[in-house]
Amino acid sequence: MNDRSHLTTRAARAGAHGTSGRGGPLVPALHQSTVHSYPDLASLHRVLDGEERGHAYYRFGHYNGRLLEEAVADLEGARDAVATASGMAAISATVLALAEAGDHVVADRNAYGGTRDLLEADLPRLGAETALVDASDLAEVERVLTPRTRLLLVEALTNPTVRVPDLPALVALAGRTGTTVVVDATFATPALFRPLEHGADLVWHSVPKYLGGHSAAMGGIVAGGSDLVGRIRRSVVHLGGTLGPFDAWMALLGLKTLPLRMRAHTRAATTVAEFLAAHPAVARVHHPSRPDHPHASTASRLFPLGTGGMLSFELRGGRPAVDELIRRLAPSIPLSPSLADVASTLVHPATTTHRSLPADQLELLGITDGLIRLSAGIEEPADLVAELGTALAPPEPT
Repeated sequence: MNDRSHLTTRAARAGAHGTSGRGGPLVPALHQSTVHSYPDLASLHRVLDGEERGHAYYRFGHYNGRLLEEAVADLEGARDAVATASGMAAISATVLALAEAGDHVVADRNAYGGTRDLLEADLPRLGAETALVDASDLAEVERVLTPRTRLLLVEALTNPTVRVPDLPALVALAGRTGTTVVVDATFATPALFRPLEHGADLVWHSVPKYLGGHSAAMGGIVAGGSDLVGRIRRSVVHLGGTLGPFDAWMALLGLKTLPLRMRAHTRAATTVAEFLAAHPAVARVHHPSRPDHPHASTASRLFPLGTGGMLSFELRGGRPAVDELIRRLAPSIPLSPSLADVASTLVHPATTTHRSLPADQLELLGITDGLIRLSAGIEEPADLVAELGTALAPPEPT
């Protein structure tokens, strides 16, 4: 395929090079096997030694996983990628491959709760330190970076308040200390933002979200330079965090429509954010398209195609209003502790995604009892607005 083709074209044709040619299936075949057989030791050794392309045992990689890796690497503009059993397996393998005892890690305090748990609960036991910062505060990041800092972990768009760190500026700061920059771009996807083009070293995703798109395929993936990805791949193999063939096969199918879906998600979220910002029951809306968002200008510069389907909003009525809204919206917009499905869902971050954090940390992150995170799907935006308007309306007098 022409590597200058539009990203939408490359996504639609993802995996096509893996088909068998004349008379082959249009959809890449599913190879649901844990092991391959060989006619002799020499043939097997050529594959194990990397002299020939092939597969031997599933934990070391397999056909469907490799198709997904090559497709994501292509969309991200990366030299290589490695797929894992989950998003957390991806970041865990990355951290364990690149940081060791005595090293220092800097991470955005707005990171996903699972990432924070890894850094705060598990990494210290291995002798590495973590400093949590506001990645949008460049002065704060600069203060904590040291010659011992091996990793700077940030999110392209944060969960749940959709903050937008200035990645090029962060990369420049990290370059002064030789720090590897790792970006969680799960909310953004390569359809809207490619961190490697802005100088990041690695980008990773939770596959069940936008890449797969249908809340069906499990997995994670990390893309970047061959050397770094190779180190992470060895970590995945040692830890046993390999993605299964069926999930890789489903994720590749979802990936084909990624750019089209992201345009629809962005349109829906922007429309809903505008509606909620004017609603009297809503105290605040977090979406980078809003002029009152603290990072609106950064988002406009780094995300010219928009920022996807994620937004959050705070209800004036607090937790009781949250419970009532959840009840009224079901089953049209259900409560679901994940995101990025083609259908809209919502969640209460304080008691789900960030429930492990103490009250003072939730307050620091702006996660109140009245905050709801909405994953806007690809539905017609007018339908979402109508459903939210009905659910937010005051109860009829009895």
